[in-house]
Amino acid sequence: MHDDQWTTDWQSVLADRTKRMTRSMIRELLKFTRVPGIISFAGGLPAPEVFPVREFRESSAFVLEESPERALQYSETEGFLPLRRFLAEKVGKYGVAAGPENVLLTNGAQQALDLLGKVFISPGDTVLTEAPTYLGAVQAWNAYEPRFVTVPLDDDGMRVDKLDELLERNPIKFIYVLPNFHNPAGTTLPLERRRELVDVAARHNVFIVEDDPYGELRYEGEDVPPIISLHKENTIYLGTFSKTLAPGIRLGWIIAPEVVMDWLVRAKQGADLHTGTFVQMLAYDIASRGILKRHVIDICRVYSERRDVMLEAMEEHFPEGVAWTRPQGGLFLWVRCPPAVDTEKLLKRALEVKVAFVPGFAFYPDGGGRNAMRLNFSCMPPDKIRVGIERLGNAIREEIASAQ
Repeated sequence: MHDDQWTTDWQSVLADRTKRMTRSMIRELLKFTRVPGIISFAGGLPAPEVFPVREFRESSAFVLEESPERALQYSETEGFLPLRRFLAEKVGKYGVAAGPENVLLTNGAQQALDLLGKVFISPGDTVLTEAPTYLGAVQAWNAYEPRFVTVPLDDDGMRVDKLDELLERNPIKFIYVLPNFHNPAGTTLPLERRRELVDVAARHNVFIVEDDPYGELRYEGEDVPPIISLHKENTIYLGTFSKTLAPGIRLGWIIAPEVVMDWLVRAKQGADLHTGTFVQMLAYDIASRGILKRHVIDICRVYSERRDVMLEAMEEHFPEGVAWTRPQGGLFLWVRCPPAVDTEKLLKRALEVKVAFVPGFAFYPDGGGRNAMRLNFSCMPPDKIRVGIERLGNAIREEIASAQ
């Protein structure tokens, strides 16, 4: 070994695509959850106290007793057939004629987003999203060098009436939408807007990616049929067990036409061969015995209470001029401060009093949201929500005063 031995200049050998890879602000903010005394409304974290630990323990014992050779072995890329059949039947209740051949199990819905980028996005392609939209989708697709065009939201979700004009002016590859309890906005797209979205997409020969991680977490109101039920052959549907079972098992799925599925399977084989067999068999055991359905009822009860506590505390402690959404389910609500407030600066002030949130600009792929923020209500118990919102309300008042 010589002191002057040549070593690689790693920066110089990186692929060009790495220039578009950024760290997730949300992942970085999650570090604050480990700071003693911090009240974090930042992450999209399920409440750990409602994880079905006993059910996982029992299912693990059952699967390892009944099928250890299969559970611990390599498996087919598409996923565990009984689980794929279960998920196909799940959307079947909405009239979607899907079979296991339309289902691909993935390592969380995040991998599903990455596979879609790998299969459909060429450099320079244009993807249409809502503004704001899910940060993880933008992060997954950025490496494939797309251009983003956005359509605004109101309290009922995507402004579908704005789509025709955007689609006429731009060669859109696909439309990405989160119709249920939107992340970050908390909104739900009404059925009439879903129908209009399907019609507009079909007129312009554009397909839809429907991301639905929160759809089962409804606390009030009537269930709205998924977009895929309105046009199966023009919609790719994404789901996940992260919010209903546990995010640590990293188990999501894609439902798509068979011709699309073939390409997604090829892309997944190059990425990881297949999703973990053991966790798929655990999820199937828990779901098929009706435990999942009962567990979701328990989750909704807990999260509904926390949402109500947050909304009540905001009414009491947030100053005039601040507005927010009132979600019917999910994990998030969206706050808009007066235009003079920069929530990136507000975050620094809030962290001084040990409160964390995600500034709104993180959710805008083409700029915006400087006066907005996302708050998560699922992870903190009610007493901490009250304290945190009071602190945040005081921080907002101070920021408004300093901005004047």
